[in-house]
Amino acid sequence: MLRTIDATAKRNLTSHMPFVPHTQDDEASMLNAIGVADIETLFDEIPAELRSGRLLGVPAGISEMAMLRLMAERSAADSSGISFIGAGAYEHHIPSVVWDVASRGEFLTAYTPYQAEASQGTLQLIYEYQTMMSRLTGMEVANASVYDGASALAEAMLMGVRANKKSKSRRILCAGNIHPHYLKTCRTIVTNQQIEIDTVDWSEEYGTLSSSLWREREDQDYAALVVSYPNFFGGLDDVGKLTDWAHDQNMLLIAVVNPMALGILRAPAEWGQAGADIVVGEGQPFGIPVASGGPYLGYMCCNKAIVRQMPGRIIGRTLDQDGREGFTLTLQAREQHIRRGKATSNICTNQGLLVTAATIYLSLLGDRGLASVATECHNGMLALIDKCRVRLDIHPRFSGPVFHEVAFELPARAADVLAAMADQDVLGGYDLGEFDARLANCMLTNVTETRTEADLDRFVEALAVALKAVGC
Repeated sequence: MLRTIDATAKRNLTSHMPFVPHTQDDEASMLNAIGVADIETLFDEIPAELRSGRLLGVPAGISEMAMLRLMAERSAADSSGISFIGAGAYEHHIPSVVWDVASRGEFLTAYTPYQAEASQGTLQLIYEYQTMMSRLTGMEVANASVYDGASALAEAMLMGVRANKKSKSRRILCAGNIHPHYLKTCRTIVTNQQIEIDTVDWSEEYGTLSSSLWREREDQDYAALVVSYPNFFGGLDDVGKLTDWAHDQNMLLIAVVNPMALGILRAPAEWGQAGADIVVGEGQPFGIPVASGGPYLGYMCCNKAIVRQMPGRIIGRTLDQDGREGFTLTLQAREQHIRRGKATSNICTNQGLLVTAATIYLSLLGDRGLASVATECHNGMLALIDKCRVRLDIHPRFSGPVFHEVAFELPARAADVLAAMADQDVLGGYDLGEFDARLANCMLTNVTETRTEADLDRFVEALAVALKAVGC
């Protein structure tokens, strides 16, 4: 009886302890069992010149109480007031239930669902996510995610070179108004595989691709054309015309799309006569907080005709021999553990936890909810543009429609104005001078459904004070 109680107590204790450190006696016992003298011996195959040695920059350990106090102080120092910064990461409302469910143990600790018989819940969730992303983009296939939007675009470029049998080049034509961090990431990744990226400049008036410049690329051999929707300035290029032109030039069309915008904008599969071939982007707007630079969720969709060139695993729904519905890994085109050097990618981790949050978020909102959020974002941006125009005579730098982001042209350096706004606990936007010297007087400002009428008024008031502070 006592042994039974003791065993039960031990099981309960273990199930509630997320981490139990080993004592020195534990370590000595394990080392003795495997027949080595110390832990360093386990790594003796690593050459001495490759070892880092003692980590000099790591401070001494502190108590849990001191650590919690330190992190509380650092957290307080990070508080920054109200933010209108977007530039690829957006502050949307996240219903509480999203992370209440995503933080459950069966989701939080799930990793890669290789054993279908033991991972039906995870497999079904990924299947539902893929279905939702396919419906949203209109594409035939969606994968189980990659790290972030930037790496998703790099993977799409690699995929485009492999998939386009009509092209004999390893060249990609890219819109000059895509996110600069995306372009930098792509150059880092694809250049090592002897792929060249050329860019098409944007129109000074509209911020969209200059038709005169992209038409200069006619009859040149490119594997794919990359366009962004909305573009980095928040504007909307004529993606239908660009898609048709790319296909006429025997290029694939790779679309980088903010998925929230698809709540009200045309799906990439409907662009032009045949639609986009590959669609990628950042899934962070779907239930994932903006938290000190991450985490992110790269989504990727394509047409079925080129699915075997898509990196990432795909989950399928089927029936077992007894006629019961089940889910399984259907396609793993990229996996290095299977194909090694022939793998389509060496990125082998999907963002499972973030996929979980995005799936719950989309399930809660549904079609009408997503359209409502996107509409609120758009209307809020239009309201802020109007307030800035009427009260301060501040206008957008570019003409044309926008979704929920705009480049405001200022009568002074954007960096100075933004610093003065930050002194009032208002983060007014992103300094576009960091992107292009021609835009040193422009700030990229974003509005989501979280911004109220009072927030918009506060922005205008802070901007007015900032302009006076810098002598305007």
